[in-house]
Amino acid sequence: MPIDATQPYDDQNVFAKILRGEIPNKTVYEDEWALAFHDINPQAPLHVLVIPKGPYVSWDDFSAKASAEEIAGFIRAVGHVAREAGLVEPGYRLLANIGGHGHQEVPHLHVHVFAGRPLGPMLAR
Repeated sequence: MPIDATQPYDDQNVFAKILRGEIPNKTVYEDEWALAFHDINPQAPLHVLVIPKGPYVSWDDFSAKASAEEIAGFIRAVGHVAREAGLVEPGYRLLANIGGHGHQEVPHLHVHVFAGRPLGPMLAR
């Protein structure tokens, strides 16, 4: 069910539980700013989620409240995941769903990294 990205952070969301080690994951990358792991329901041959370690609901929340170090660290983590997986060539897609219209389902900022085949048009027609 899409969430309201304007609501306060819910520390019982699935990604918060993953960050606390309460739910296992298949980690791809981790540093002080971000955690990247395989999606449990992949939509492409490679489907990795990258989440900041801080309690941010959306890009708006993150860009307004995160420190410059957190923002840089998160963006660098996304780039690191793509480079280490060899995705720069032939290419990949980043997707962040925000709020109800964007069909965000977990109230923790996350970026999907899709790759492994041609991904088609950006939006369904």
